[in-house]
Amino acid sequence: MPQVVAERTVLLDPASAFELSQTTGDFRLKWDPFIHSQHFQDGATKAGKGVRTRTRSRMGLLMVSEYVSYVPGRNVGMKMVSGPWFFAQFGGGWRFSECDGGTRLVWKYTFSCKPGWLRWLTHPVGVWLLGREIERRITAFAAACGNAELIAELKKI
Repeated sequence: MPQVVAERTVLLDPASAFELSQTTGDFRLKWDPFIHSQHFQDGATKAGKGVRTRTRSRMGLLMVSEYVSYVPGRNVGMKMVSGPWFFAQFGGGWRFSECDGGTRLVWKYTFSCKPGWLRWLTHPVGVWLLGREIERRITAFAAACGNAELIAELKKI
């Protein structure tokens, strides 16, 4: 399956970077250019393994995803439960590791498109589109990690 990867190093500790990455609601919209809306499902009030979220992108696409891993300060992984018609599978993982007094971010998306007979075209297009999106998203996140006002607001939540 195709995969796109984006990496950055930020001057914020891994626990805080992870905490920022897992914000929801109006606060999430302050840094995440991908999301239009996002909320937990099935009565969940916080992220964790097995928790499902419903996310609408700013492009109008809707996806229900489930956390398959959740290790605060270190990593989070998700898989698509339902989503846009053109994805047969979609998953993502965000890793946070200590690096030179800050945090090394490694974000990956893995996907497969349908119909299968058209993958020769849809996979390269998907790599290009998702590659642009993950870069845009991690760049915005890295900027948020360096925003002292935003981080101070995060600490109050």
